Amino acid sequence: MAVTKAICLNADIGEMPGEPGRALDRAMLDVVTRCSIASGGHAGDAQSMAATVKAADARNVLIGAHPSYPDREGFGRRAMAMDADALRDSLLEQVRALASIARERGQALSHLKPHGALYNTAARDAGIARVVVEATLRSRIDLLIGPPHSKLAAAAADSGLPFLAEGFADRTYEASGDLTPRTEPGAVIETDADRIRQALQIVETGTVTTRTGETLQLPVRTICVHGDTPGALASARHIRSALESSGIVVAPVEP
Repeated sequence: MAVTKAICLNADIGEMPGEPGRALDRAMLDVVTRCSIASGGHAGDAQSMAATVKAADARNVLIGAHPSYPDREGFGRRAMAMDADALRDSLLEQVRALASIARERGQALSHLKPHGALYNTAARDAGIARVVVEATLRSRIDLLIGPPHSKLAAAAADSGLPFLAEGFADRTYEASGDLTPRTEPGAVIETDADRIRQALQIVETGTVTTRTGETLQLPVRTICVHGDTPGALASARHIRSALESSGIVVAPVEP
């Protein structure tokens, strides 16, 4: 009997300001099965967190924390020189703020996914990866989302923390397995057709074609559809439709 493939679609939300941001979040939540909510480090405040938790709860979308370096000015996309204790304390403060709001609605955080520069740094720096894992465990969150074949994945495994490996539909990859830095031309995939093609390749074959043409193994259980890239909502809808048309179940899968 053929095994039906399943994939989780996740989005990073609660990042855009005002009612236009909340409206985009609500629309994205109609498409995805997990969401990671900006927790105040790079974006988000008590009002946006509360509104996003409420919207996710109404749609039965699993919620998670999306902490970052404390860098609102740079939207968390700049690596910061912080000692381990200071970084851990910042992450715990961010996660606890969101967790408190979630508890008011009777919800618990299902996962943690670091944002931006913290995500990329933890992927290749074992020390930063351990800090992220420690913050996850101390927050009593039992699932970490991040890139496969990374220091973050290894640190989670060493600590017995379940890990959900993630790929991206709208970002290009380098031969090293790293995401192409946003400072490089072509780092963000612009067209729906190319985003759909990459999502299908990742899910159906467990590979991705890098920016320079190599085929890279990419075994993932969740695909991120960013909410802050141009055309994000239409792309997310088209990607989900294409996956389901290919017989792939979109669900909040576990590792």
